[in-house]
Amino acid sequence: MPTRLTIRFDFDDERRLGPGKIALLESIAETGSISAAGRKHAMSYRRAWLLVEELNRIFGQPLVTARPGGAGGGGASLTEAGERVVALYREAERKMRAAAAREIAGIEKALGDALKGPGLSAPKAATPPAPHPASPRKRGEEKNGAARSSPRLRGEVG
Repeated sequence: MPTRLTIRFDFDDERRLGPGKIALLESIAETGSISAAGRKHAMSYRRAWLLVEELNRIFGQPLVTARPGGAGGGGASLTEAGERVVALYREAERKMRAAAAREIAGIEKALGDALKGPGLSAPKAATPPAPHPASPRKRGEEKNGAARSSPRLRGEVG
C-alpha cells in the first residue's frame, strides 16, 4: 500500500477542513444519505449531522442539502459548492503529493532501512552518554546522576 498523504487546513481556531470531513462529503455524494455516510465512517447520525452543519456554517453557504425523510424518503446531496470544495481539496492533496514525492520516497527508504535491522524491529533508543566526571551536578541531583525525590512527594513537610 503506498504511503497516504493527507492535509488539513486550519483556517483559524474555529474552522478546519481535513481528510475526515472530505471523506464524509464524498460518502454523502456516494450514498445520498447523511446517515449512511456516517455509518460508513463508524460515526453516529448525530455526529455526521453536526459535521455537515459545521461545514455549511464555516463556508458561509451550504455544501450539503438534506431533504426530510418520511414516506417518500429523505436524502442528502452535495451542492455545487460542496462538489467544488471536495475537488479543490483533492487537487491540493494531489499537488502536494507530487511536489513532495522525493522527500516521501526518502522517508519511506529510512523507514524501510530501520526495519532491516536484527529481528526486523525498529532500532532501540540510544542510551544517553554518562556525564563527564568533572561536570557540575544540577540542583537536586545525586552523585550518580539520579534526581532526589522531593520531600513533599514522600509526604514530608518541607
